[in-house]
Amino acid sequence: MLTERLLSAVVREATKDYLKINPTTDTHVPAAEPGKRYMLYAHVPFCERLCPYCSFNRFPFREDRTRAYFDSLRKEMRMLKDLGYDFDSLYVGGGTPTIMIDELCETIDLARDLFSIKEVSSETNPNHLIPEYLDKLKGRVQRLSVGVQSFDDGLLKQMDRYDKYGSGDEIVARVQEAVPYFISMNVDMIFNFPAQTEDMLIRDIERIVETGATQTTFYPLMASPAVEKSMARTVGRVSYDREQRYYQIVDEILAGGDDPLFSRSSAWTYNRITPAAGEEPARAPQGKHAAPIENLQVKDNETGMIDEYVVQYEEYPAIGSGGITYLGNSLYVNTFSLSQYHDAIESGHMSIMGKTEFNLHDRMRYRFLMQTFGLRLDKKRFKQDFGMSVEDGLPVEMAFMKLAGAFDVDNDEEITLTPRGRYLAVVMMRQFFIGVNNLRDQARSVLPKDERELLFGAGCAMADPDAGLEASMRKAAAVRAES
Repeated sequence: MLTERLLSAVVREATKDYLKINPTTDTHVPAAEPGKRYMLYAHVPFCERLCPYCSFNRFPFREDRTRAYFDSLRKEMRMLKDLGYDFDSLYVGGGTPTIMIDELCETIDLARDLFSIKEVSSETNPNHLIPEYLDKLKGRVQRLSVGVQSFDDGLLKQMDRYDKYGSGDEIVARVQEAVPYFISMNVDMIFNFPAQTEDMLIRDIERIVETGATQTTFYPLMASPAVEKSMARTVGRVSYDREQRYYQIVDEILAGGDDPLFSRSSAWTYNRITPAAGEEPARAPQGKHAAPIENLQVKDNETGMIDEYVVQYEEYPAIGSGGITYLGNSLYVNTFSLSQYHDAIESGHMSIMGKTEFNLHDRMRYRFLMQTFGLRLDKKRFKQDFGMSVEDGLPVEMAFMKLAGAFDVDNDEEITLTPRGRYLAVVMMRQFFIGVNNLRDQARSVLPKDERELLFGAGCAMADPDAGLEASMRKAAAVRAES
């Protein structure tokens, strides 16, 4: 546990340094670099009800507000076209992107008209896995990711999801119905809930197999300051003492043994293995954590798409309120305010509220994190891009990981991970995401009073994580308005 705690502390402190919003007068992200491959991220921040553990930018759904938002989102998409961007992949996250299915379809159709889109990924919730929605998404979306979190009815009630989305049995049936509509059907899960037992986790894994989903992503429970109190009131306080044990259970049942059901696509994403022609579908491994699972439905998984797009695309413009863009050595943060977002787009510029610059060491650490999380670091590409080897650029990080037994292969070409290394990659990514959540908290701290009350209730005084941030942002906004 000492290694994990030390690693968590180091990543936590590092993210405090470089995941910090600074005021900017930039009105647009930089123009596209010719020949560079980008992905487009679009954020839809509306939900029917807000989950207590979610730190993403999200607001309660209202039809008029949402319809106007989608219109602004499409206008912002055209701004990227004017800046010379082209994309082969679109990822629509939220919130709940399918909250207004016709608006989502119109937005996807425009993206395909403007850009060279070959694949579209979208998030959704279980209550939208119905024929009326699925028929419209078929052919438009190649990869659908549904947020389930757990099939356990008790945990669903704790999360305030049982009444919204139904029982575990109902959700299994809906996922089974949705699988044939998409090339890749991903089910998002969470492990290490305070009330979750090992048996409950094993049952969740068994139910994933039962759904026939072609992909599953198991996130460790994580929290930022903005949601810690609401999480403690609902699902309980987060503890990382048993996180490694629970991760090992997930990894062993899904991808362990000589004849696994799933292969690892990242440290916490698993793709179902398609049997060769004439072969029997694989069965779950019969280890101490596994139980026989019969009547499996195995579907081809013809794409390499995974839930963490940051692994496959290092640079990506993000549109929409709350979108976070990473280009070159800069991170741009869009306003979390719906009214300010709409006003910016109507004024003909993007809604950038702040940015942060990555120095060379930050960029090398970011590459190291993303590629080890993706299970393979390309040493030759690292040296080509940064002008030095990973050993020279990150001597402390490399020494720590070697001492911890994280590397399976470490030669002139690549680094791959041991089981121990995969868990350490989970620890680093969990802590990095908490850092990103803290960045979101900074953005939320300067929301206009009416929108802050919409999220946190009247009279709520959300702490400002950066004294003077609001005044700096207002000054930068005034300069943008004048220009």
